[in-house]
Amino acid sequence: MGIWGSYTWGYADVGADVYVALGLVVAAAQGAAPLAFAITGLVYMFIGLAYTELAATYPVAGGGHYYTLRGLGDLLGFTAGWALLLDFTIDVSLFSLSSAGYLNFFFPKLQHQPWLAMEGIVGIIFLIFLNIRGIRESSRMNEIFCAVDMLNESLIILFGFFFAWDPALLQHQFLTSFPSTHQFLYGASIAIISFVGLESISQAAEETISPATIVPRTSLALIFTVLIYALSFSVLGLGLLPWQVIAANQGDPIAVLAHHIPFIGFIAGPFTAILAATLVFASANTGVMGYSRITWSMSHFRLLPRWFYAVHPRYQTPHRTIIVFSALAILEVILASLSANAYDTLGNLYAFGAVTGYVLVLISLIKLRFADPYSPRPYKVPFNLTVTTHGRKVEVPIFAFIGLAGNIFIWVLVVWTHAIGRIAGPAWLVLGYVIYFVFRSKASLPLLGNVDRDWEGEQIRVLSEAGEDELLEQYRSALRRRDRMLRRAEGKDLLDGESISY
Repeated sequence: MGIWGSYTWGYADVGADVYVALGLVVAAAQGAAPLAFAITGLVYMFIGLAYTELAATYPVAGGGHYYTLRGLGDLLGFTAGWALLLDFTIDVSLFSLSSAGYLNFFFPKLQHQPWLAMEGIVGIIFLIFLNIRGIRESSRMNEIFCAVDMLNESLIILFGFFFAWDPALLQHQFLTSFPSTHQFLYGASIAIISFVGLESISQAAEETISPATIVPRTSLALIFTVLIYALSFSVLGLGLLPWQVIAANQGDPIAVLAHHIPFIGFIAGPFTAILAATLVFASANTGVMGYSRITWSMSHFRLLPRWFYAVHPRYQTPHRTIIVFSALAILEVILASLSANAYDTLGNLYAFGAVTGYVLVLISLIKLRFADPYSPRPYKVPFNLTVTTHGRKVEVPIFAFIGLAGNIFIWVLVVWTHAIGRIAGPAWLVLGYVIYFVFRSKASLPLLGNVDRDWEGEQIRVLSEAGEDELLEQYRSALRRRDRMLRRAEGKDLLDGESISY
């Protein structure tokens, strides 16, 4: 994938989130929904900057689990990967349902169970076949949908603010419909849904052309694009409609919003419903791509059984992981459809996996600055404090500590306010640990320790396969300088002209 393919792959995941989150957040935070989006958006920005640095430094398919594995070891690497797997499967189930919900803008009678669940399941089955065929086919679908959708979203925001937005209504709802503390905090924790999906760009880094150059550009552009859209829709919505109207249409809130805009509403509503259905479906598609690659990577590094490492003999895609975890997503759709509100039930689970993974990724970013100072970093999280440790200077990322504190706060909110998430989320982790320890025991691998790995050789392989020759030479030079310093410290300096080759 090139720069547009990488950007739209991330946008198809993160950019689609507001289509689902708006109704859920407004239902919980009511008149304070824009504030809930703003607080979570600030935390999201720090997460995005961390992922930008890590994906450009380590352009591999493993994403968050790989960074945690390198920084914190096998058990926590598995924990991050397993938590994000929950996130990806919920992504597929929730967004498949939401895609059906937007299509049912035209068929209101189908906006209820069991029809909604049946439509969602059919969509997941289609995605199984699409992703077994390969990422190129999946990426093309995302590129087309995203280009049209970004134009449509921009027009809705512009026309909405110019011709329909009433700041007095926004102020009135903020002052008179401010929720209880518990409801507001629940809304803020649900708002993280609007920003989940940054993992997607890092997941596709290994299949991106010149990732060290492209990934930082696409990630930074995506961070600010999604932040602007999420805040704009929440402010526009509460300045255009009573919050109760948006909350009552959790299946298609953006389409309902567009339908009430003067001059263009008669066409914008239906058109937005169609576009939203396609974009949200594309987001479900990136979820399939996510869990297919993360399980393949976890299997490669002996965190999951090698059975998941197999690829399709013709298409060279991890078809086993696609089938297994898509089946889990279908099961989640079925179980959620038995509850009073399937969207809220899945949203309860969605944040737990994402935030758990993000906390470990941010800790890993900090740790890797110390443990792996030799890997070239084409992009670095800004605002660093230089410290000296063991005779060398290390840049400590201040933003990573701020983001870590924010994510821990969101994690506490999720556990406190999400009745389903605080039970099902930890239960998912327990299930994962059982699988992990049984597998590692049968494979005679360390249960709490780490498998010995040549991370320097791994980094050389990664940069070589990515075609990043300049960064590869920088890395080799850094290793040579390190070895010369070590030899000097041991009193065994190299002879003039002698060198170490890697």
